[in-house]
Amino acid sequence: MALSDIALLKTFTHYFLHLVFPVFIALVFYRKNWKKAYFILLATMLVDLDHLFANPIFDPSRESIGFHFLHSYYAIAVYFLLLFFKGNIRIIGIGLLFHMFTDYQDFNFWPH
Repeated sequence: MALSDIALLKTFTHYFLHLVFPVFIALVFYRKNWKKAYFILLATMLVDLDHLFANPIFDPSRESIGFHFLHSYYAIAVYFLLLFFKGNIRIIGIGLLFHMFTDYQDFNFWPH
């Protein structure tokens, strides 16, 4: 597989996990209110606003986890604690942790 093909697959996987896979999470865990859950999961992508404080804003050779303040290990610990609450807070925790996983795999599971 050519490097350009891998880059394309990596980009597809990244956006699939951010935009499409949350539909499955919402349908499996929140079937009655899956649309509301899906939009909450999408809203957790606002965590990427911390990228605006970095220079450069996007650097493909930089791992988000542990670099940006909302992607720090301390923040991830707080996101994990959100799982112990009920309702929308738990959905936010799921979304934030899944977002961290998506960013983690984007840097660590692919050659660069």
